[in-house]
Amino acid sequence: MSVNSGNGLASLEQLPGYVLRPCHGHEDHGAMAAVRLGCAERDRIDARSVVEGLPTAAEIAEASAKLDDPSENQALVEHNGGVVGYSTIRRWQERDGTWLYLHRGYLLPEHRGQGIGSAMLNWAESRIRQLVQQHGTAQTAVLGANAMASQQDATALLLDSGYRSVFSLVELELADLRQLPDGKPLPAGIRVGAVDPSSYRAAWKTVVDSYAEAAFTERWTFESFLATAAPTCWRAAWDREDMAGVALCSIRRQDATVGEVEELSVRKESRRLGLGRALLLDGLRCLREHGAETARLYTGTANPHRSYDLYEGVGFRRQNEHVRYRKPISV
Repeated sequence: MSVNSGNGLASLEQLPGYVLRPCHGHEDHGAMAAVRLGCAERDRIDARSVVEGLPTAAEIAEASAKLDDPSENQALVEHNGGVVGYSTIRRWQERDGTWLYLHRGYLLPEHRGQGIGSAMLNWAESRIRQLVQQHGTAQTAVLGANAMASQQDATALLLDSGYRSVFSLVELELADLRQLPDGKPLPAGIRVGAVDPSSYRAAWKTVVDSYAEAAFTERWTFESFLATAAPTCWRAAWDREDMAGVALCSIRRQDATVGEVEELSVRKESRRLGLGRALLLDGLRCLREHGAETARLYTGTANPHRSYDLYEGVGFRRQNEHVRYRKPISV
């Protein structure tokens, strides 16, 4: 694998017919979506996943536009002129100051086992080392990579390359929103209702504060919160005048029959009062009223608040495990 001058990308000289090149923008997004679809059966990808499903070309274009430099931080693998794989790099800062540089690689199954995946990973790590030097983040930067538990090839590659699992997300599904259990009475002085614009900042702060002691969480600004706001099925609980908890639920853009519980947060001083269950059920009822037939959510496997008991108690069942890997950066 040699580095071409000028763009930092590498060619696969030892494998005839393979070339690693920059992403050319919109003309490549359809081919990238085809790669994802071609990996689905081998990797047992859940197309309805709210964590990572099967993106369309338009969704890949939207995600690409959010990268720092789409042409330099995406690389495609071609074989005899056709795209057979690609890698992407993105970064963000976590609450504790860590800069996570996350790379993802996708390669069609028939092209695996020849060292191509390793070459893609090597390109990503090399590019990230360049970025770390440019950004001056060497003291706080770390390499990150993701793989579903069912993605055996990617998991083996990461472990063989020195990555270690640091946490997992478990995705759950409620298969039929028509079968919701009844709610329970709430303590006196507590009410549950919709979130209006005057309460957006309080809702954002309720969520942010709930992650105050959680590791590996991205910094979430109020501006970012507003940029993705879809408040139709947002619900909040108030203890008299103070917001005590929120359930931020939304209809999936990709499939209007699927609802998602994006956040369910209850302030520490208001837990064990039944607010989480009441908010969850109210949000699920709202999703049902707006056309959703099923609902999805995800939560960390190390969640200390017994959230599994709550979710499974209203009918959610586990579907997928998404493992998060990290590795120190040597620059």
